[in-house]
Order: sequence, then C-alpha cells, then structure tokens
Amino acid sequence: MQWSTEFTIPESQFPISHQSKILSMGSCFAQAMGQKMLEAKFDCLVNPFGTIFHPMILGDLLDHAMLQDKIEENGILERDGIIYYLGAHSDLFANSREELAQKYAAQLAAVKDYLETGTHLILTLGTSWIYETEDFGRVANCHKLPQKQFRKKLVPLDEMASQLIHIFGNISRVFPNLKIILTVSPVRHIKDGIPENQLSKSLLRVLCAQLEDRFSFVSYFPAYEVMMDELRDYRFYKKDLIHPTEEAEDYIWEKWSKAYFNKETQTKTEEIQKIKQELAHRPLNPKSEAHQKFLNNLLQKLERLNGEFDFSKEIYRIKSLNPPSV
Repeated sequence: MQWSTEFTIPESQFPISHQSKILSMGSCFAQAMGQKMLEAKFDCLVNPFGTIFHPMILGDLLDHAMLQDKIEENGILERDGIIYYLGAHSDLFANSREELAQKYAAQLAAVKDYLETGTHLILTLGTSWIYETEDFGRVANCHKLPQKQFRKKLVPLDEMASQLIHIFGNISRVFPNLKIILTVSPVRHIKDGIPENQLSKSLLRVLCAQLEDRFSFVSYFPAYEVMMDELRDYRFYKKDLIHPTEEAEDYIWEKWSKAYFNKETQTKTEEIQKIKQELAHRPLNPKSEAHQKFLNNLLQKLERLNGEFDFSKEIYRIKSLNPPSV
C-alpha cells in the first residue's frame, strides 16, 4: 500500500560538488539545508545576514553586496542596550552603531566574494508578506518593535518579479559563471492566516517559475512540493506544526543530494555523514579496549580524508581522547 504521492526530481543541469563554492540565503529552511552542506564539508556561506524571508529583501542585500553600500543610518535601532539593523535579521547585532556598521560591511564583503568566486547561489523564499516603515521602507526583521510602527502588505507578483529580474540580470553580467537555485520554504507562516499563507506561497512559486523561464542559469528545487505532497502528514512537523522535523529535513536533503550531486559526490557525502555519526557516538566505558580501538579506526579514517577535507578539528578532538598510537 502506498502512503504518499512521490514524484521524480530530474538531475540538475547545474551539479554541485565539493569543489563548488556556495552562497545560501533565505528562510530558516535555507539555514537547515545550508547547515547540512557545511556538515558535509562543502564550501558554503549560510545566511550571512541571518534568516531572511522575503525575496525583495534578498534582492536588496544582493544589490548592496555588489555595490558594497554602507549601512543606512535611519535603519539602525537600539533595544535593551543592543544595536540592530532593520535591513537584517537580529542575528546581526552589536554593542555600538560603529561595531554594527563594521559587521554589516564585513558580511557584504563576504557575500560579494562568494558572488565573484562562487559557483552557486541558493535562495530560499519564505513569504510574500512584507513589513515597511515610513522612513526606512521595507524591513528584513521587525526586531520585536511595536507593530504599529510597521505597515504590512502582500507584495504583488509583478513587483517582486521586476526587482529580481533586475538583480538577476546584473548578476549574470557581472558574475556570468554563477548558477542560481531557487526554492520555496516548506515552513508555513500560519500567523498570517492559513489562506493568507497559501496565497503567499502560491505567489512565490509562480515567481520562481517566471525567473526560471526567463534566465537559463536559474533552476528550481521543489522542496515545498516534497513537503506538501510526499510528506503530507503532521508527523513530519515539529510540535509547533510549522517547521519540518529532522526526519523531513533528512528526506528533502536526500532528494536534494540525488538531484544536485553526482555519484562521486554522493558517495563522499555519505562517507562524511557516517563519520559524523561515529563522532557523535557516546560509549558506556570510554576507557575500554573496544572503544579505544574504535577511536583508533576513526582517527585513521579522518587522517585519510583530511587531505581532501578539513577534519583538523575532529582529529584534534580524537587525539585529545588519547587513542592508541597507529
């Protein structure tokens, strides 16, 4: 008996390998998938401005990175003695306006480096709803300020498409080798309302289709569709009934791996994941002969792979446990 509707995701024309250099920006789902890329030893810069939900904010940040714009003073605010910026998530904070400006500039420089020398840009779109202020315009995060200070609106499809077409056009001219992968986050924004969330996601999906049709270097990965159709059961959501469980993320990651990794990259990724599992092992008796043999074998694997991937921290950790010499 079949309990879900599965569909085939074709292999990508823009494959990713461990030689790729990847910039991943967007919603918390971008953070989850980006973290898996990092754990699998890919060169990946993940959400340098924190979680960003709206495609136009992502477009703004990419534009600011290309031009290396300075931070806008009227977007800097203080809350509980901490300095934040309306143009970024609260992950970007500082103890002074000067420090915040320096951190923001450093992140813009890092993003530009990944655009200039990178191979892939992954953008995960979260919502079509946006918040704006009279002085600053559209904001990336409200930073727990009173809602009366903001105007909330659903951005029309043509407005979002116009901005991203302009940004993607600039990217293709300045960074012609960069490939862009779009996804729609499967995380539901139910605080907007169930019908409102579905309308928002529908606009994002059409936006991705328009961008994919317009640009040959743009492709779409159906993370949202996998969650909605193959995993349409609340057991695949966390207790908040909003975010996918680890099992759901692992399932989508497997789909991602098959679509974007060749056989060699898949094999290496699986080997690294097995090593990560071994590193997480907690023995009943750390001083036992069996565990010391286990550590010795693990150390040999790490040292063998360290020439290709950076396992220096893991090797140091294992050696600190005093395994027998090899």
